[in-house]
Amino acid sequence: MDHFTPVASTLGGVLIGLSAVTLLLFQGRIAGISGIFGTLLRLPQGDTAWRVFFVLGLLAGGLVFLAADPTAFANEADRSLGAVAVAGLLVGFGTRMGSGCTSGHGVCGLSRFAPRSMAATGMFIFFGMVSAFVVNHLLGGAV
Repeated sequence: MDHFTPVASTLGGVLIGLSAVTLLLFQGRIAGISGIFGTLLRLPQGDTAWRVFFVLGLLAGGLVFLAADPTAFANEADRSLGAVAVAGLLVGFGTRMGSGCTSGHGVCGLSRFAPRSMAATGMFIFFGMVSAFVVNHLLGGAV
């Protein structure tokens, strides 16, 4: 733990929670990013404006943070571009298979005590640990 940041981490968690609660209160929707973005890709009729603004807000937040602290994005990846691409595809596959992502299940589902989200989040954590062990110990971190 080279960069222990309890204040920034707590503030980030509070902002994520407030965003999820705000979306639920004003739109009656769960803040599952994969579902919100995935539905935009299918070009649904009618129910798109809030989804577009939600995704634009995510992008704008990153751009504001980049403008405020450009050094925060200066880190280089420890893995090759191919490994990152495979990891992204596996995450996408898992998101589809689990009917939701970590934001939908982990943040919103757990806060509602949804049994399906508890199981999905447990699987996310378990397979993340297995993947990290395999890559770092069995493959020697070479991927």
